[in-house]
Amino acid sequence: MSIVNSASTSTSSTSAASPGKPTMKPALHLPNDHWRPLEIVFWLLPVAAYFIFPDYLVLISQIMIVGLFAVSLDLILGYAGIVSLGHAAFFGLGAYTAGLLAVHGWGEPITGLLLAAVVAAIAGFLVSFLVVRGADLTRLMVTLGIGLMLFEAANKAAFITGGVDGLSGMVMSKIFGVFEFDLNGRVAYVYSFAVLLVLFVVLRRLVNSPFGLGLRGIREGGRRMPAIGADVSRRLVVIFTVAAAVAGVAGALLAQTTQFVGLDVLGFPRSAELLIILVLGGTGRLYGGLVGALVYMLAQDYLSGLNPAYWQFWIGLLLIVIVLFARGGLLGGLVVLRDKFFKGGRA
Repeated sequence: MSIVNSASTSTSSTSAASPGKPTMKPALHLPNDHWRPLEIVFWLLPVAAYFIFPDYLVLISQIMIVGLFAVSLDLILGYAGIVSLGHAAFFGLGAYTAGLLAVHGWGEPITGLLLAAVVAAIAGFLVSFLVVRGADLTRLMVTLGIGLMLFEAANKAAFITGGVDGLSGMVMSKIFGVFEFDLNGRVAYVYSFAVLLVLFVVLRRLVNSPFGLGLRGIREGGRRMPAIGADVSRRLVVIFTVAAAVAGVAGALLAQTTQFVGLDVLGFPRSAELLIILVLGGTGRLYGGLVGALVYMLAQDYLSGLNPAYWQFWIGLLLIVIVLFARGGLLGGLVVLRDKFFKGGRA
């Protein structure tokens, strides 16, 4: 803050001393990295839900896992501008990595998470070189093709993955040798929440850093970034690898908490559903993925209970309304309303 303030003071004094000279445009500043009170309240809600909704712990755990998965997509879509239709490939790799470890006698959860992140990160690193070379449509087709190839490979390798029957028979060890997964989902809930919170804090620091500011510059005008000395390809490779690793952790969480992995974790429908969730919540905000997962999965749970055959109709209608009237997603719409009623009211 002192650097920004001193820079602005210096600019102001210079402008005052020489009014005849054109003033420079204000430079881009790093986002405020301080935690706002509303953010703290947001993270206290899952803590309260643990005690208030004991019968819905499994559902809320799934929401947190899907939310983490959506945050991983937001890293490349909302911050770097890379549209992906195959992000489920990394989610599935993480799920199968953790699942296979548990099936073959290595069910220690933290080790499973770390290895899932490593496997997904390696895959993301390799794929990133294909992604950064193309434009939007090329990237879309590359990610879609990678996802379809991995899905078919997992289907054919049924002797490893279980094929259409899925991977079952996982035996999970106690977390840190103390906390055992229970049928009520209490340990899985706390475990999922802890992983989500830790990764979110790390990713929040990342996107609010100079690196994250550079990603925003690439998203807004990638062709101009090399002119100021920015290595666009390197930044895209790094963020794509990080996003793949986070998606792998989310997949591992799903496998460990449900103790089952099906082919659908790699499927195109999961990638498309994830894109819907992120658009619903809002891109480029991190919290958009969490809010989108919350709204989407609660709506899915409620509407499918009312009418299992037509719940997707109402989800589609909700998505259309959001896109038409709140183009920044639910969070973007809330920001517009806040600015209109509070800032506008004072003006």
